[in-house]
Amino acid sequence: MNLPVIVKKGEARIDSRLLAPVTGNQHKNIIGLIERYADQFHAFGVVPFQTEKPTGKKGGRPQRFALLNEDQCYLLLTFARNTAAVVAMKVQLVQAFKEARKAAELHQEYLPTYHAMHDQLTRLHDGTEKDRLLHMNINKLVNKAAHVEAGQRGKAPIPQQAMMIAVQHIASEAMEGAADKQQAYAKAKEALAPFLPRKLLEG
Repeated sequence: MNLPVIVKKGEARIDSRLLAPVTGNQHKNIIGLIERYADQFHAFGVVPFQTEKPTGKKGGRPQRFALLNEDQCYLLLTFARNTAAVVAMKVQLVQAFKEARKAAELHQEYLPTYHAMHDQLTRLHDGTEKDRLLHMNINKLVNKAAHVEAGQRGKAPIPQQAMMIAVQHIASEAMEGAADKQQAYAKAKEALAPFLPRKLLEG
């Protein structure tokens, strides 16, 4: 099972509801434990609590849960017996937080190439609605080249995020010196052709 990581205020966290079954406790008991040992949990950072209605049920009382950072997750599991399930969960936590760190590092690399690409377009602005459309079309082109669905850049797997960095750099380099918007887009599309679906190239 891949543990979904939630990024809250720049820090990777895991929903406490995912950890409860492994410890052999009901989730309400896990929340009680976190509250009972609040000082110990807060020694590793603030523990944000949230409420959410149970999925798939009409009405129902909102469920309170905690978003635990890496150290807090391990602390919680120290209160549980070291069963095979708990050991497996610790391994999954290591992997989940490792992937989250990689994603955060890639995001820092992603921004410079993103800004460089759009800086190439900004110099071609003429104050019309087409300025905004050009930025949108280049983003769509990059998404296609990196095989990322619209609106999913932040959630894309690490290989695709790395691909985003690469194709943004390629597009930026290709558009350098373009005389107008049309030429900039054409140059970017040509440079990214090896990564684009054939039907897009034929369109």
